[in-house]
Amino acid sequence: MSRRCELTAKGPQVGHKVSHSNIKTKRRFLPNLVNVTFISDALARNVRLRVSTNALKSVDHNGGLDKFLLKAKADLLSPRALDLKRAIEKKVGKPVFEKKAG
Repeated sequence: MSRRCELTAKGPQVGHKVSHSNIKTKRRFLPNLVNVTFISDALARNVRLRVSTNALKSVDHNGGLDKFLLKAKADLLSPRALDLKRAIEKKVGKPVFEKKAG
C-alpha cells in the first residue's frame, strides 16, 4: 500500500535529519494518513478512503465528500476517487468533461 493520499496526492517528502554535531543524514517525512469512512449523499452510500488529515479538513471545509470531489482536479485524484467523482457527476447530472469552443 503506497503512502499517498487518495484525494490530494500528498506523499512522502525527503529531507535531512540533522544531529547536534550538524551531521546530515537522509530521512523521509511521511504524510499523516488515516482510514476514513465518508458518507456520499449523491450515491447514498459509505465510502472508505485512505486520506491525509489535511484532506479530511479540506473535505469538511468544502461541505462534504461530494462537493470536494466535484471541485477537485482529476489529475490529483487516485483511480478509486476518480471513479467516485465520475459516479457523482453522473448522478448529479453535471457533465464529466466540457470542451470549450474556441
